[in-house]
Amino acid sequence: MKPKILIVDDDAEYAHLLAFNLNAQGCETIRAENGMQGLQLARAEMPDVILLDILLPDLDGLVVCDILGTQPSTRGIPIFMLSALDENWARQRKRTAKFEYYFRKPVSFEFLGRGIRRAAQARHEALALKLREREL
Repeated sequence: MKPKILIVDDDAEYAHLLAFNLNAQGCETIRAENGMQGLQLARAEMPDVILLDILLPDLDGLVVCDILGTQPSTRGIPIFMLSALDENWARQRKRTAKFEYYFRKPVSFEFLGRGIRRAAQARHEALALKLREREL
């Protein structure tokens, strides 16, 4: 299984570095430069995991996270927040945002890749279980 990862980050250099390292670990990556584009690509591409920056030029990443969580088609996609900001700041600012993990930049690409593979595998297993339940 080759996990499909949506990277939502306005820092082109950092997003390219993320994509390069994740591609080298066997992932497929797609990129959005802002929150609106991230929402559109999440719905269109149905990635296995979303890597989401908090500080985006249009929509705050935590708002994007909230919107994704309310949409039936995207609510099951694991979201990993990536930010230079402290996790406590993010959690205090927006308590409703539901994300799997919070990584402070700079992040260990190896550690991130392991988390992505684990989350993608769990998502695929949950989807397969839902399909089997529907067939019964």
